[in-house]
Amino acid sequence: MAEPRPVAFYHLTRTPLERALPRLLERARAADLRVVLRCGSMARLEALDALLWTYDPASFLAHGGPSGGRAADQPIWLTCGDDNPNAAQALVLIDGLEAGDLSGYARCLDVFDGSDPDAVAAARERWRTLKEAGHDLTYWAQTESGGWRRRG
Repeated sequence: MAEPRPVAFYHLTRTPLERALPRLLERARAADLRVVLRCGSMARLEALDALLWTYDPASFLAHGGPSGGRAADQPIWLTCGDDNPNAAQALVLIDGLEAGDLSGYARCLDVFDGSDPDAVAAARERWRTLKEAGHDLTYWAQTESGGWRRRG
């Protein structure tokens, strides 16, 4: 069995992914972590690619993806695949994607939509699978202000 990794589940209940994700990525970058953001479709990837440049008029998150940029130079890499071309330490999963092999990462974040009952049920199943595999799991719920509070 591969070495267990920390996996944090982020349950979106107050803000949509498009508002919460940039803040989570900012926190990862502030901790000097390189990130792979795994998306469920090219349409989602392209939308997030545009968002990360424009989500805040005073800021942006430097990143790249399959449409351009030298992967090794990118602090955040957007992908729909299992690649880790920027030697990221953190894997961020959205769109209900499963982690798969985590051996190339120091940690994983699983971000899911709490307003979608199917997404919540799927996140619970991913939790069970990862727990059975021996990973160190934490659960984070959004606060009234849109921040995060550890619940488990």
